[in-house]
Amino acid sequence: MAESGSESTSESLTTTSSKPDQSATIAISSPKTHHVEIPIEIVTEEEMAILDAALAATRSFLPSAIRSVSSPSRLLAGETSRTLRSVTVFSKRKLSACSDIEDSYLHRFRRNQALGVTDLTGTEWCEKQMENVLCFGRRKVSKAMKLGQARHLELEEEVVKKVRVKVESKEDRWALKLLSSIAGVNQFLFEGRTRELLIVGFVGGQWIIGIIDEVRKASAEESSDIGPLLTDTKTRGRDTLPAEPQRRNGRLQVMLYKLLWDTVVKESFPAGRFFDYFSLDRHCVLSQDVRDNIANAGIPAQTLEEIVRYYENTFKMLPMANDQLLLRYEFQKDQSIIAEIRFSHDPEWVMSKYKEAIEFWRSEREAEYTPEEERWKCRYCQFAKSCPGNPSFESPTSSSPPRESTPPLAS
Repeated sequence: MAESGSESTSESLTTTSSKPDQSATIAISSPKTHHVEIPIEIVTEEEMAILDAALAATRSFLPSAIRSVSSPSRLLAGETSRTLRSVTVFSKRKLSACSDIEDSYLHRFRRNQALGVTDLTGTEWCEKQMENVLCFGRRKVSKAMKLGQARHLELEEEVVKKVRVKVESKEDRWALKLLSSIAGVNQFLFEGRTRELLIVGFVGGQWIIGIIDEVRKASAEESSDIGPLLTDTKTRGRDTLPAEPQRRNGRLQVMLYKLLWDTVVKESFPAGRFFDYFSLDRHCVLSQDVRDNIANAGIPAQTLEEIVRYYENTFKMLPMANDQLLLRYEFQKDQSIIAEIRFSHDPEWVMSKYKEAIEFWRSEREAEYTPEEERWKCRYCQFAKSCPGNPSFESPTSSSPPRESTPPLAS
């Protein structure tokens, strides 16, 4: 998690009241009593910028309960002085910029870190784009992205309260993350709803972390399943639905949340693997400020190992997530609901997508271009001018066709 040893910093801890930080959900509005024909449109530049940010390559995934400043996107070794100021310079390089790295993307860019759910959805959007985001960085945060972040922050504040906590070690940070999750689960159990719930689990041999916009109890009209309803909210710059590939990507995101939730609920938490992978001292006595906040939450814990045990036991009280999932689209301008899309979990489809993404991150195969029928995405990609997968790509050398990238080496 790219934290610095014993350096003291000030972090925020989510409690079961209300103050926020990452993307959140909106309160469900009354269902419409008439049918409305919702137009479909291709995404705009600003909206694609939001997705690019979600591709998020180089920042650590911290829960909304523990806000810290993201580190800049990493560049290739030996090229730290190079930036994306000039696409022309980039276009002279071969597309698979990481092909000479004798390591997987997982090892190079997520070493001792969990893969975020948005790492996986970004890979599904376009593996070549994700590859280049990892190797060269991403565009700056746009106005639309800032508006979306602000709205999610506002939504989270409706349900969650935060306090500032000084941390002195990575063990402190993880203790606060897990404590935030425990508090969120307790809020769901007692109040029927929580937002920005962080979950970390070991799925198919890989550590995954996700922050679910909203978890709430489903009404009898919505589902006969007693499992919690998982929801993700997308803010839009226009009052139209996005194109199907974006909606598919959104469905995948919520299904991955369910996959992660169900894994943590039904399987034993591999504590030994957790401490080893994240290089954590299970017996580390947490700092006084952190222990005070843990005590205020009613948990008699002094070490990270004890907090991990409480985290596992807390999720064991829960049922598996509802098979009905919800994807909500909100218009940024007036916060009105564009649409609420309800859909059923598809375990086979989500597992196939998950395995494909893990293959990419482990560099077990070459990154693929987006399908030909979805090459319109290239119009919104910052790497389009240098990508042979772009229909409008023009080879630097007119005498020969564009050169395909060589596959990255497996770890």
